Amino acid sequence: MTDQPAPPADDTISFDDFVKVKLRVGRVIEAKEHPNADKLIVLQVDLGDEKRQICAGLRGHYTPESLMDKNIIIVANLAPRMMRGLESQGMLLAASDSAHERVIVVTTDSDIEFGASVG
Repeated sequence: MTDQPAPPADDTISFDDFVKVKLRVGRVIEAKEHPNADKLIVLQVDLGDEKRQICAGLRGHYTPESLMDKNIIIVANLAPRMMRGLESQGMLLAASDSAHERVIVVTTDSDIEFGASVG
């Protein structure tokens, strides 16, 4: 047995890269099915100082109504991206099994202020 650390995996990022990711708490204030995509739900998220639109591949796992008023964690500094004709201004954190049959949105249990930094 050696005291040497294992070599980093090919997908390992540095701490400096990780701290670039800005995670924030947001509250879902509106949710609806994407009109042009079978798997997407369009969320309006309140971050306290601004509102964002986020398109998330949650249909089949969540209904829009079940996401209302949830405190979710989003990647706030991800570049906007067009998703089937609508702009998505961030990404929410979710976990899924290897077959992508079960998806769970990361939420907060407490009533922390919208826009709070996570990290």
